[in-house]
Amino acid sequence: MNQFNQRNAMDANESAQLQRVLSDYTYALDVLDKYDHQLLEIENTTAENLFVITYETAMLAINGLRDRFGGSALFGNEKDDSFQGSLAAICQTFGGQYLYPSVEEKAAHLLYFVIKNHSFSDGNKRIAAFLFVWFLEKNNLLYGQDGRKRIADNALVAFTLMIAESKPEEKEMMVKVIVHLINSKN
Repeated sequence: MNQFNQRNAMDANESAQLQRVLSDYTYALDVLDKYDHQLLEIENTTAENLFVITYETAMLAINGLRDRFGGSALFGNEKDDSFQGSLAAICQTFGGQYLYPSVEEKAAHLLYFVIKNHSFSDGNKRIAAFLFVWFLEKNNLLYGQDGRKRIADNALVAFTLMIAESKPEEKEMMVKVIVHLINSKN
């Protein structure tokens, strides 16, 4: 095979690889494009809430995490009433309608509020990340029909740190990004 034919064969192989990557990540690239153009909207979400998180159930879950993270009295120790406010906010209604009507919106706001309100002496990001995935699991959204996790560990870390580092004026966009990354399209 001459050099020209080898180059064309390599180009065909590279083209096939490029098409595969584009095909596999089309949704993610579309989300980034919509983010760049400030066009993200809440869509493809789950309306039926199977589980409503309460302060009591959340605190039981947090207390269960304490041993996992060394048993420190500071882990999950509430500094004020802001955690109760975070939980109340995700179930808030106006005119008889939920402010955050979908499970995904509630989950994204739960993650955001628990991180940003910094309600605990220690463990805010870990608690927020755990409550986020636990809430999704209780609402049958954490695992796909094939039983695999819909949110990889590295994605959970990235979501959590992205919110922790975000500015307050970016809240709505952060929530929209999270919703897009956990909605039924993913």
